[in-house]
Amino acid sequence: MNGSFKLKPFRSELFNTARMMVERLRASGHKAFLVGGCVRDTVMGSPPKEYDITTSASPEEIMRIFSNTVPIGASFGVILILEGEYKFEVATFRQDESYSDGRHPDRVIYTSSERDDVTRRDFTINGMLYDPITEEVIDYVGGLDDIKSGIIRTIGSPYERFNEDKLRMIRAIRFGARFNYEIEEETLHAIRKLAYRISDVSAERVREEIVKIITQKNPGFGLELLRQTGLLSHILPEVDKMYGVPQPPEFHPEGDVFTHSCLILDKVFEITEGDPSLELSVGALLHDVGKPVTITFEDRIRFNAHDIIGAEMAEKICKRLRFSNKDIERIEALVSEHLRFKDVFNMKESTLKRFLGMPYFEDHLTLHLADCLASHGSTEAYDFVKKKLEEFKEEEIKPKPILTGYDLIEMGYTPGPIFSEILESLEEAQLEGNVKDKEEAKKFVLERFPI
Repeated sequence: MNGSFKLKPFRSELFNTARMMVERLRASGHKAFLVGGCVRDTVMGSPPKEYDITTSASPEEIMRIFSNTVPIGASFGVILILEGEYKFEVATFRQDESYSDGRHPDRVIYTSSERDDVTRRDFTINGMLYDPITEEVIDYVGGLDDIKSGIIRTIGSPYERFNEDKLRMIRAIRFGARFNYEIEEETLHAIRKLAYRISDVSAERVREEIVKIITQKNPGFGLELLRQTGLLSHILPEVDKMYGVPQPPEFHPEGDVFTHSCLILDKVFEITEGDPSLELSVGALLHDVGKPVTITFEDRIRFNAHDIIGAEMAEKICKRLRFSNKDIERIEALVSEHLRFKDVFNMKESTLKRFLGMPYFEDHLTLHLADCLASHGSTEAYDFVKKKLEEFKEEEIKPKPILTGYDLIEMGYTPGPIFSEILESLEEAQLEGNVKDKEEAKKFVLERFPI
């Protein structure tokens, strides 16, 4: 459908502020509309989390009309406006020419036509306009029909749209998975044909899209779409190699390593009620990344040390994708520790308490539960750990040290490497419940480490 139709907005302070901004632009003699994802979400029946505005006003005129502005992309006609607690991107109507760098237009031509502006955008579902004054959706690109049909389609030639910005190929996957939409045939063909060009895009931009895919609705479907289109082999070849790697059916009736990885992403999303952390989702994606390189066929299929090798691989992948050091540390820990749950029944009490006291243990526990539900289905270890967490008090899992290095000096010990050995041994005795106060601690140290 091309044309316009009435649609009630989702009333909120955010919407009212966006409407006020459109009114101010029009009062200054300019055209202005809401555009993009906020219109798509409204048509789909979901309250928008943000509103973008498109206008015939130039960047200079926008900055004259609004006092609190940031020229985040003024050379491309984009100004950020701060209104109270809200932020709005306001873009000038434009036509783009060639994209030599595959991301930014070589030259921007401003236009007075909102129709010209939307026809250079990415997908039909993101190309509709909304007039917040008349409460009309204006659809020049067939976005409504594609929403009704559940289709992701580029506006105009997919080859042109993807050559303008290669990242749009991954964005097509993200929208297809998030909304459970089919990617239109020509659009899909273009992605498969141009998939190798995704290497033109910066690691940071690729990382952002990967994270969005695996933390949104239907993450497993998103990963499968990346594989089917050939994009995965270029952005995460280590994950692509999981496809077809067999697993012992007695533990993994769901199938190969890749199938398991898709399922665990879905389970993480489900367990966290649609709000998984970045680190948890990436940890789930990479927890078995070491399996393809460690597979052996002995008495049965085995993946010896895949947790250790996988953690090393995960670190390299995350560095390549420019994750922060803090994120990398958490993700690597999730991969390296994910097999330890099988040992919880036989751990000494001190070892178990140390395990439960790991930083961000809740993520480790969620990953383990998702791992079980995406394979054999047994939650015995999870249930055991949950029970122990209820039994132990916080101070039992992470007790305050009874003695410090200063205490050891006062007792007559000379500072050196022996201090860490003494304090570690004392902590273990404390976790086991054998040492409860300073008197017992000093006696323990003097008996084990005589001066």
